[in-house]
Amino acid sequence: MKVVIADDHGIIRDGIRALLEREPDIDVVGVAENGRQAVELARTLEPNLVIMDVVMPELNGIEATRQLIKECPNIQVLALSAHADHRYVIEMLRAGASGYLLKDCVFDELRFAVSAIRRGQSYLSPPVAHMVLAEYRQKTSRQKNTETIAPSGPLTIREREVLQLLTEGHTMRDIAERLCISVKTVETHRKKISDKLGIRSIVELTKYAIREGITAG
Repeated sequence: MKVVIADDHGIIRDGIRALLEREPDIDVVGVAENGRQAVELARTLEPNLVIMDVVMPELNGIEATRQLIKECPNIQVLALSAHADHRYVIEMLRAGASGYLLKDCVFDELRFAVSAIRRGQSYLSPPVAHMVLAEYRQKTSRQKNTETIAPSGPLTIREREVLQLLTEGHTMRDIAERLCISVKTVETHRKKISDKLGIRSIVELTKYAIREGITAG
C-alpha cells in the first residue's frame, strides 16, 4: 500500500512515517507540508492513501481533499487532525475523506484505520463518530420541520483557495504566483468573494474563513 503523509509539522510527519514503515505491507512514498504539495505528490506518485492534516497553510486539508478526490477518485484520504470540531469533520467527510482520526490516537488505532480504509471501509475516531451521530440526529430533527441542510457554502473551490491565502496575509501578487494566475484574476476572485458573502473587510473575511474551517484561528 503506497501512502503519502501531509502535515505542516515535521515532527508529526516523521513520526507517522517511522511508525508506518515498520509495517511490511505499507510504503510511504512521499511527505508534504501543505495541501498544495499533497495534491501535487498524489498526482505524480499515485498513492493508495493520503493521510491528510486538516489545518495546513496555503491550501488546507479540506480543499486539498476536494481537489484530490475530484482528480484522482481512486485515492483514499484519511484525515488526521487535532481538531474534533464538527465543522472540520463534516467538511472533510463532504470533501470525500474515508476516515477522520484524532492526533492523540495511539498507533494501533492509526494502523486499524489504515487497514479499514484499505478494505474499502470507513473509520472515525470514537469521539468523532459520537459527534457525527449527534449532528445527524440534530439535522434529522430539523428536516422534520421542513428545514433543509445548509450547503457547504457559496464559494467555488478556487475562491476558497484565494480566501485562505488572503486571510493568511499573502499579497495579491504572491497569491497569483502560487496559483499560477494573473493578479487581475486574483482581484476578480477577491471581488466575487466579497460580493457573494457581503463582506468587505479582511478582518470579517478572516472571521468567516475561521468559522467555515477554511483557515485556522
